[in-house]
Amino acid sequence: MKEKIIEKSRELFLKLGFKSVTMDDIANEMAISKKTIYKYFENKEVLIIETTLIAHQEINQIINRIIALNHNAIQENFEIRKMFQEMFNSSDNSPVYQLKKHYPEIYENVIKREIEECNIWFKQNIEKGIAEGLYRKGINSQSYTSFYYNLVFSIKENTRSEKEGQKLELEILEYHLRAMATPIGVQELEKHLLNPNI
Repeated sequence: MKEKIIEKSRELFLKLGFKSVTMDDIANEMAISKKTIYKYFENKEVLIIETTLIAHQEINQIINRIIALNHNAIQENFEIRKMFQEMFNSSDNSPVYQLKKHYPEIYENVIKREIEECNIWFKQNIEKGIAEGLYRKGINSQSYTSFYYNLVFSIKENTRSEKEGQKLELEILEYHLRAMATPIGVQELEKHLLNPNI
């Protein structure tokens, strides 16, 4: 039952927002009593923490599966972006923006976790792209990783609309990849920009 509550809560939080969804809403959606929810979760904040932790673990698993497919470094970026786009497609409001505004302490912990993970992925992607000849040699992968995730998280936490955020994220991804790309890398990037879903 606990897992079912987390799954339904995550669905509602992403669709309607962390602030607007109440424990009553979750109970009504699941056709259970609110008392049943409180049996597993002391309050809504604890439920949000559990929900974001599970979402974080699932995102990690999906990204690891994408990386295991061994796409080239540029396509890998587009595949990961597509995964996030599909995950938040039903949301008009940015979940990250809402979390920061209404639950700042939870938000800080979520971002800290995500940045640690993203640091590893972005750095590995840069090293892979250099080895493939798609990114320039001599790039300081730590600096480029820092530039990129700071831009991405700045957009996520300051943009109210998920659709607007996704548009800006594509522009940031292009900016990031062009800054690193060799001429062959630019050709690969432009192929994906013409058709981001390939």
